[in-house]
Amino acid sequence: MKYLLPLTCLILFLNSIFLNPLSADPIEASKPNSNVDFNAAVQKRLHSLRAQPAIIHSAIGLTRKETPIPCVYSKTDLNLNTKKIRILLIGGLDGSESSVSSVINAVNWFYSAKAAQPFREKYSLSAVPIANPDGWVLQRGSKNASHGNPTRGYPPQGDAYHSPTKPETEYLWRWIGMHAPDLVLDVREGAQTQWVIPADALSSVDKLVQHLKPHVRPVFGWELVSSLADNSPSNIGRLPALALEVTKENTEPFLPVLLTAISQNQFQAPSPARQEMQRRLQRTPIQVATQLSKVYGNDLSRLSYLPVLSLISQIRLGELTGDLTRLPHVEKITQKYLSKNPNPLSNRGGGSVTAGHLLFSELAKATGNQQYLMLAKQAADLGFDEQGHFRESMPHHVEMSDAVFMSCPILAAVGRLTGDTRYYEMAMRHWRFIQKLDQRPDGIYRNSPLSDAAWGRGNGFPALGLALVLTDLPLNSPLRKTFIDGHRTHLEALSRHQDPTGMWHQVIDHRESYREMTCTCMITFSMLRGVRKGWLDEKQYAPIIERAWNAIKTRIAFDGTLVDVCTGTGKQTSVRGYFDRMAILGKDTRGGAMAFLVSNEMAQWMNERANAAQQKTD
Repeated sequence: MKYLLPLTCLILFLNSIFLNPLSADPIEASKPNSNVDFNAAVQKRLHSLRAQPAIIHSAIGLTRKETPIPCVYSKTDLNLNTKKIRILLIGGLDGSESSVSSVINAVNWFYSAKAAQPFREKYSLSAVPIANPDGWVLQRGSKNASHGNPTRGYPPQGDAYHSPTKPETEYLWRWIGMHAPDLVLDVREGAQTQWVIPADALSSVDKLVQHLKPHVRPVFGWELVSSLADNSPSNIGRLPALALEVTKENTEPFLPVLLTAISQNQFQAPSPARQEMQRRLQRTPIQVATQLSKVYGNDLSRLSYLPVLSLISQIRLGELTGDLTRLPHVEKITQKYLSKNPNPLSNRGGGSVTAGHLLFSELAKATGNQQYLMLAKQAADLGFDEQGHFRESMPHHVEMSDAVFMSCPILAAVGRLTGDTRYYEMAMRHWRFIQKLDQRPDGIYRNSPLSDAAWGRGNGFPALGLALVLTDLPLNSPLRKTFIDGHRTHLEALSRHQDPTGMWHQVIDHRESYREMTCTCMITFSMLRGVRKGWLDEKQYAPIIERAWNAIKTRIAFDGTLVDVCTGTGKQTSVRGYFDRMAILGKDTRGGAMAFLVSNEMAQWMNERANAAQQKTD
């Protein structure tokens, strides 16, 4: 008998582990050999939402377990100028089933119930129904599977999106900013069903407070709602926010109460965040380019493609606007650099320095100065050995897909300037070399042979590279068809992965990776150039371009700060390495260069379309 109690305890303990694995310790569940399929559990729970035809299913990010954090929205939510009031529901941040159920039920009610029809005419509804999916699967409350608590830490400090403990906070915070709803509702489990507001967020929803009479709480524990009222996610603008506690047994729909309160209390919409997005969308391409020109393209401390593309864009902006000061401005900067660095190729930097010589080819075209041509030619001549024979590839490729851009355009530019067709042939040879290493059967490029992951900028580079090659390649070149066919294959593959917002992702075919700025700019530029020059079908690509351009504009502030620019990235050995690359929020030379480039191209396309329309009327 004395052993019976300990034995009984042991049996109960073993049962708790083997018969209820979802409530096992999260440290064990986070080990690589865990048999818990987090994503499958999440998708099963969202099954009822699949029956709603008006809903778009996507993700705001992913956890350390690589579980996508799901979101749902409608086409109306993609229209930042809609007259409807846009409501965002957040469920499951505390890992509770009751909050998840309440949000899913609310979304289903809104999109299918007959009683919701009058509300559907005035409101649009989006949701992050399981904001802490790993915590919800593990049934561990607000803790996730990586020793973090995503209900805390708002606004997130530092860079995104590679927090070792709670990336959910970073993804949620920045995504809310770019989504820019008019009201955010954070739904969690509580002892009783009641509306809740942190004390310092009262003023953001003062009209609703009078009707809903929320319970006022301290900020602690409600940091998301509190922070949205006082801070600007993604540097966009403040957002009114409210919270709701629901009980485990709660079955009453809360959404009619909320929407009725909004209707009766003259709730102010659009929100400050959406107003900022609307202001950004109102800008013309020339206005965006001019704003970027004040920040980017005004120095050259080191020859690389980063500052060079902005300097080239300064020249292009001058041509578009008739501003005769921009070319001398770039020449002055260039000559100052050359006075200290007469032989730029002697500097370290590999492919980036090679691509930096595009500055000299552009200046040679603009001025006819032979000094610039000779400098550009030195970089292009790297494709030949001492006897003048073709090398297998250009140097410094490091087996990476970005080498298509780093070397092919300078070869094509020098071919155009000199009339020597060997440079075009070397461009073809180099592209084919990289293709064999990095292009997947589906037409998308892996970044390097170390991983099959399709890094965003690792696809932006070959797209941009071939667009520039085709710009300089003679129309009668026997190589032209091969270049065009390869370029079309790549862009058609990329078009299938465009996010509904218009962006492309940090990992092209992973919707849960963040929506990345530079690859979107590079891919959009490539499509624009192809449509403008006639090797892409305008009817097919114009809608893709227009969606992308609107998305790009929302991520460029008036002072040149940018949202979610992937930092410099070398070879990664797995898709996780690309997921975790820092996403810059602020001013960035690389992001500014790509934004400047595409803004000019968009301006040129719009000018040409306007001129063509005018000619038809004349």
